Amino acid sequence: MKRETITSRKNPLLQHARRLLTSRRYREENGAFAADGVKLLAEAARWQPEQLETVLVTADADLCPLPDHVRVVEIPDDVMAQVSPMETPQGALFVCKLPEPRPLALSPGCLILDGIQDPGNVGTILRTADALDTPVVLTPGCADVYNPKTVRASMGAVFRTPPQQATQEAVAAQCREKGIPLYVTALSDRAIDLRKADLSRAALVIGSEGRGVGEFFLRAADRELIIPMNPRCESLNAAIAAAICMWQRQLTMNVSLRDD
Repeated sequence: MKRETITSRKNPLLQHARRLLTSRRYREENGAFAADGVKLLAEAARWQPEQLETVLVTADADLCPLPDHVRVVEIPDDVMAQVSPMETPQGALFVCKLPEPRPLALSPGCLILDGIQDPGNVGTILRTADALDTPVVLTPGCADVYNPKTVRASMGAVFRTPPQQATQEAVAAQCREKGIPLYVTALSDRAIDLRKADLSRAALVIGSEGRGVGEFFLRAADRELIIPMNPRCESLNAAIAAAICMWQRQLTMNVSLRDD
């Protein structure tokens, strides 16, 4: 594959990539995002090849096979260090088109994220959900799926199983239409032990560590759940809480299969 070469740090392509890495508004206005790393690039090329547009690469980077339409641009190591958000760049930075918005399609057992603002937590949840075959929906107030920190923490899950995005109102309305119970995690007297609930068909809402699930979902919920823990501990990291809930759902489904 033929490579172009850029050496100027002021090149418009490099400035474009840098802004994609730092600004959510710029990503949305341009319909594109950027990510860093040869492993993530391989995931993008495998699962979303049509979305991949441009690859910035250093001379010694080991690239995966790329689609013919992809523009490959070689840049010096010092220029990569300036553009990349990583302390130690891996030699490849790439630009992808943002996926087209999809109509909301909830399914039993899905995970709803409400106000989780930390990109690392959102990315970790997406990675875990991909491993446990759990669809994820992000509502307004969550970190941007295509923030480079989110993409990195997802370890490629944003390419393998892109999450849906929808308003809280749309989620609640579709749960009612489809008869999907809406459960929320909450620290309240009404909450029941997570282990005593049937999670196999429910949509489960996870909130942020700071404020928990927001008022809208608390009012709309069919049931509140609590993860049992040592009384001296107030809360869990959102990504850990989500992992526990998804694993408990797997156990519930396994029990249901055995009972059948």
